[in-house]
Amino acid sequence: MDRFELMSIVVAIAEAGSLSAASRKLGKPIATVSRKLAELEARLNTQLFRRTSRQMALTETGRSYIEACKRIIDDVADAEREVSGEYRMPTGDLTVTAPWGLGHMHLLPVACEFLEAYPDITLRLLLSDRVMNPLEDRIDVSIRIGNLADSSMIATRIGSVRFVLCASPAYIAVHGCPASPGDLENHDCITIDEMATPRSWRFAVQGSDIMAPIRSRLTVNTSEAAVEAALAGAGICRVMSYKMEAARRKGDLVIMLEEFEQEPWPVHIMYTERKPVPLKLRAFLDWITPRLKTRLS
Repeated sequence: MDRFELMSIVVAIAEAGSLSAASRKLGKPIATVSRKLAELEARLNTQLFRRTSRQMALTETGRSYIEACKRIIDDVADAEREVSGEYRMPTGDLTVTAPWGLGHMHLLPVACEFLEAYPDITLRLLLSDRVMNPLEDRIDVSIRIGNLADSSMIATRIGSVRFVLCASPAYIAVHGCPASPGDLENHDCITIDEMATPRSWRFAVQGSDIMAPIRSRLTVNTSEAAVEAALAGAGICRVMSYKMEAARRKGDLVIMLEEFEQEPWPVHIMYTERKPVPLKLRAFLDWITPRLKTRLS
């Protein structure tokens, strides 16, 4: 019986919450995962999980055992990194996640420059608007937009993004600029939603949030499509500022109603505390943090 394999399996079950989810995560048949768990519980002569129809919850004994397993797995991983040289020189693999648009526009160019500077490091970039779990998805660094929930991760604020209204000069020449959020009912608005057409947008007026009714004549399912529609003169769109910044600098899009914008959303770079910090991670953080701060300023 491979104890380390069994530890990895029960940790995966605990993190995934079910045998089927752990099976997908591990790439093993569910029957194998279930059998391995039964073998371990029989060997320990104790029940690690309470089974229900929908999920598996750790018993008190199971919680203690899982924490011990995690420490052992982390120690083995640290030993492997030490042997491979990750604590002596910047080398090895890094997985980084970021929102799709911010990742394409800001992270990717800087990451390519980083790879040129550090030829012994390999990057895996996961660009997605889905918030990923650093433990389950084996992520070393996360870039997040918005206020952070309580977390044991180390977070450094690298900037902020605004949620802005914009339209093309051609649209403004024909329809004019709204003077207040209430004027949007008389404009063509481009909305973003996969399921339905939003009927209002949120603004800040004298320190309070208000919902302003809008008239949407075009609904798309991505902010990139909304920006393209605005560039084509189809109406006013509302997107995160970095998604339209290039067009604004060219004069192809104009920002509206700035005085009614909500507070900018913070952007953080985050990673799980590790002691000592692998040199590949320290090198990446030292390279990427000031450059993203400059791009997001």
